[in-house]
Amino acid sequence: MNYKTRPTSGDQTRPASDRANRPTTSVVRSAGVIRIATMTSRVLGLIRDQVLAYFFGAGDAMDAFRIAFRLPNALRDLFAEGALSAALVPTFTRALATGDRAAAWRLASNVASLLLLVSGAVVLAGILFADPLVNLYAAGFREVPGKIELTVRLTRLMFPFLAMVAVAAVLMAMLNALHRFFVPALSPAMFNVATIACALVFVPLAPRLGIEPIVAIAIGTLAGGLGQILLQWPAIRREGFHYTPILDRHDPWLREIGRLMVPGVAGLAAVQINLFVNSWLAAGLGTGAVSWLDYGFRLMYMPIGLFGISIATASLPTISEHAATHDDAGVRRAVSSGLRLMLMLNVPATLGLIVLATPIVTLIFERGQFMPADTVATAAALACFAPGLIGYSAVKLMSPAFYAMGDSRVPVVASAASVVFNVALNLMLVRSLGHRGLALGTAAAALLNAGILLWQLRARLGGIEGGRLLNAVIKISSASVVMAVTAYYAERFLHIPIGGRDVTAQAVRVFGAIGAALGMLAISAHVLRVEEFDQLRRRALGSRTW
Repeated sequence: MNYKTRPTSGDQTRPASDRANRPTTSVVRSAGVIRIATMTSRVLGLIRDQVLAYFFGAGDAMDAFRIAFRLPNALRDLFAEGALSAALVPTFTRALATGDRAAAWRLASNVASLLLLVSGAVVLAGILFADPLVNLYAAGFREVPGKIELTVRLTRLMFPFLAMVAVAAVLMAMLNALHRFFVPALSPAMFNVATIACALVFVPLAPRLGIEPIVAIAIGTLAGGLGQILLQWPAIRREGFHYTPILDRHDPWLREIGRLMVPGVAGLAAVQINLFVNSWLAAGLGTGAVSWLDYGFRLMYMPIGLFGISIATASLPTISEHAATHDDAGVRRAVSSGLRLMLMLNVPATLGLIVLATPIVTLIFERGQFMPADTVATAAALACFAPGLIGYSAVKLMSPAFYAMGDSRVPVVASAASVVFNVALNLMLVRSLGHRGLALGTAAAALLNAGILLWQLRARLGGIEGGRLLNAVIKISSASVVMAVTAYYAERFLHIPIGGRDVTAQAVRVFGAIGAALGMLAISAHVLRVEEFDQLRRRALGSRTW
């Protein structure tokens, strides 16, 4: 099969048995390292959301901040962490495989220079045209006096975040390609730390400083973007990278990245159209809807960061190495292993989020300006988003696999199809279900995207160990249903003897239910002989025997 890549001989020198065992072993080991760093970042992200909920709840200021941040953040996905990362990691891996590190570093400098130029121009345009952008993106805000104007001011202040995070994304992609996973996985923590610090220090002082309290959060966003660069810079310097301000459009490696990125950007542009429609619909649902959806989505996204992204990030270099040597069997094993591990972690998480949505939201957010009505609305959004967890995680693994094989068309087509489906479904569901319909439509679209990619990947590789995958789905789903039933009744049982709405009582109920559910999941997985659970358990216990 022609992957349109430059062949290398790195894997060919390894024993066949080693190559066969390496995908599962190295992916689980690397995913564990990433998960530790990601767990740190996600916990800090959770604290960040708690702080924001305490100070601002789901009011007009938080709605304005969410939309203002979404504009540069959407472009980040478009130019940096999305298409660029998926194209840069396999290309940079192939450049390293030639044995000429100087050429690889030159490629990195070239990419960074081009990205700085493009993102800088976009930042300038975003600042200049913030007013019409916000009026188009959140037309429903016009109904609240001053809400549009606040959103415009915050948008102009936060747009430079795009250029900072673009540079951070290049550093992250290079470190991942070098199998240095911990620091890049930890770098988003800097964003959370900066936001928390600015909230705690400057929000109470805002009236004395003559600024709106929400402006302190925007300043924290910029500080967090800079922090992501500063954390990763020493790590990439230790690998031998020294930035050189060059811009060589004729570099064949840069042209390869461009070839992979162009359709990827087109696909992500379709996603941003979908995001625009969802934001436009949510902004028209009244105060709080934008924030409810954002709080719910971020809670749903925590398992993706812990499990989906960690497994995908750890798998991509291995998949890229096999693709570079035209090793179909190696790609098949790595993708299949990653999918099965992802299912073992995310199917239980999905059902757990659905069953425990209300107590989780109550425990995490319901204090300060975050009212009981906000809890009910956010929990409903979380439960509707949760089925998409499996789809999002699977896409995080499978989409980069196509890029690694030199095929950027399939992810674009799959993404575009899911976007059309999502927009159509959301336009129908929002009328009867409100913000819950938007969450449900988004989850359904993520599952459709994953289904299309799986179908195409199976055809591309001549199978994807379908028997093992189906067997894993059946066993994992069965164990997860038992776990979810246990969680539901455990939380209800604990609600009776441990009443009250204080934080301690809430924590005992939630963590007690989670503990009972995980215990039952372990028993069920053992009885059903779920292979993936045993792999994760042995790794967690530090065993090197596979």
